Amino acid sequence: MDLQGSRTAYRIRAFGKVQGVWFRKHTAEQAGALGVKGWVRNEADGSVLIHAEGATSAVEELARWCAMGPPQAEVKNVRSTPTRPEGYAQFTIHR
Repeated sequence: MDLQGSRTAYRIRAFGKVQGVWFRKHTAEQAGALGVKGWVRNEADGSVLIHAEGATSAVEELARWCAMGPPQAEVKNVRSTPTRPEGYAQFTIHR
């Protein structure tokens, strides 16, 4: 149930061909459009890790988008793990 004003947070990890295909840039754009705050970064194992927080429906929508990714990506698997909101004011790309 998504109550107005309720906030949730997830760590979302995308696996597959997700680095070198503008995944972080497109994730940040999608998060901005949905009003989701947090960050995205490349991981040493070739995956992309996202901390997403905001309205439950928006965070869930971002997780669904990550399962497809941008046109150049070939997402094989996405894992979402609930976590605590950390109070981010924006969505940033970590390099």
